[in-house]
Amino acid sequence: MPLEHIPGEAQVDFGDSQFYENGRLYDGKYLNLSFPQSNLGYLQLFKGENAECLFEGLRSIFEHIGGVPGRLWFDNASTIVTRILKDGECNLTNDFLRFREHYRFEANFCNVNAGHEKGNVEGKVGYHQRNMLVLVPRFKSLSDFNKELLLVCEQDAKREHYRKEASHEELYEADKLALLKLPQEPFDACKYMTVRTNGYGRFYLNNVLCQYSVSPRYKDSRVFVKITAFEVIPMDESQRHIVVHERFYGDFKQESMKWLPYFTQLSRCPGALKYTGIYQMLPKPLKQYLEKCSKSQKGKVLQAIASLTEKSEFKETLVTVSSALQYSAADADSLLSLHNRLQAKVVHLDLIKLAGHIPHLKKYIPNLAAYDRSLSKAGGEKC
Repeated sequence: MPLEHIPGEAQVDFGDSQFYENGRLYDGKYLNLSFPQSNLGYLQLFKGENAECLFEGLRSIFEHIGGVPGRLWFDNASTIVTRILKDGECNLTNDFLRFREHYRFEANFCNVNAGHEKGNVEGKVGYHQRNMLVLVPRFKSLSDFNKELLLVCEQDAKREHYRKEASHEELYEADKLALLKLPQEPFDACKYMTVRTNGYGRFYLNNVLCQYSVSPRYKDSRVFVKITAFEVIPMDESQRHIVVHERFYGDFKQESMKWLPYFTQLSRCPGALKYTGIYQMLPKPLKQYLEKCSKSQKGKVLQAIASLTEKSEFKETLVTVSSALQYSAADADSLLSLHNRLQAKVVHLDLIKLAGHIPHLKKYIPNLAAYDRSLSKAGGEKC
């Protein structure tokens, strides 16, 4: 039997899709939101499926459409449901309750193993996969690609509805009129937690699989951390960012090391470098370079490395250090000069093509006879 749907009501579900970001392949997830009344849908791509990805994706879609669906249908995912009760009610996570209250929508949940109860978005998951995520997407920035996806969905809305005699875009006008207003302030789609660092100023997440650095100043201490769908951000006592890491996904060991705080600290006491555990963690080219530096230059070199790391990525600094090894340039000034040369952005201009009416100059051949005559008059020898 054909179903009738209320304008402004939407359904939510995740799908699986691979993608390449900066040449690296990810087994990703994509969030789908669809309006059954108009059959219009939107999607956002992520590296995982968690509460932060759910909130970030929905917030981006809400802000793009300029409103909030009055009622949203969900699965009983563990990211938002902690327990399913006998009478069909659900115990919800505190994060989801905070998200729901912020946007003021009504949340409905399907029965267990009853995905067909939100069949419109189930079909939209497959449609988005076939039409927007094949071939496997390749891009440099996931955030920029997600913005493009929202525009692609707008273009897709111009096609005719499979049953009703109108386009999705025209039918969506009824959904749009039923949307709730956006809150004045956007939702902070993240979670906060306190972690314990080890003796190297690093901490673990994701069942000790993912390791992130903070600073040697925060070794063996508790640090407040902000976690979004894309980033892991340790913060100091004043809630300022210490460093910003890309968030890892996947069930395997991964490590993110931000060297700037370590180089800054070590530059103040370079003599202690070899006796710290940090020294053993340094990349091999950097250790070789520091060993070639004199005692008087080591502190200045560490300051230079810290400065270069702050201005550009550490991998670019490491390229400079590797080149300096080849030239045996073991001082701070040479390191800075070499980095500027290696990282210089030189604009290559095409040759100017002259118009046909402009004559070409003949090759100039100097006549030195006049100089010979002048020198002979002065008593000099003939050239």
